[in-house]
Amino acid sequence: MTVHAIVAMTRDGVIGKRNALPWKLKGDLPRFKRLTMGQTVIMGLRTFESIGRPLPGRNTIVLDDQGREIEGLAVARSIAEAMELARSYGTDIFVIGGASVYAQMLPLVEVLHVSHVKKDYDGDVYFPEYNRSAWREVAREEYPEFEAVTYERVKIKRQAL
Repeated sequence: MTVHAIVAMTRDGVIGKRNALPWKLKGDLPRFKRLTMGQTVIMGLRTFESIGRPLPGRNTIVLDDQGREIEGLAVARSIAEAMELARSYGTDIFVIGGASVYAQMLPLVEVLHVSHVKKDYDGDVYFPEYNRSAWREVAREEYPEFEAVTYERVKIKRQAL
């Protein structure tokens, strides 16, 4: 089981505006679907509300510290509870937003899928700051409106004494 994060963002780190994506990128949603289909997705409540329904073909976990029940999906009150639920499905885990969920879960993420949007957009939600030197590029796909880049966390190998 690998923990992934998947995000589309501008050079400035914009990932949203008024609880929505500020762009429509041809090719990005099919890529998102291809990567996440049959897997487990974890998202915050506002991200779920912006989507408006559970994502078909995926185990959906919504983080909500109030623990409200939402028909058709699992709700977790904490990251630890979400990870426990996700592991029970036995699939890869994809963190899909929003900003606070990315910030809390980034230390657990092993693979980062970023759609680098080529155009600048105004926004009010940003991807959290992270140490880019802790990641290495392993794949790149070019699209007219974005570059899809996959990064893996650099693993530090300790030498035996």
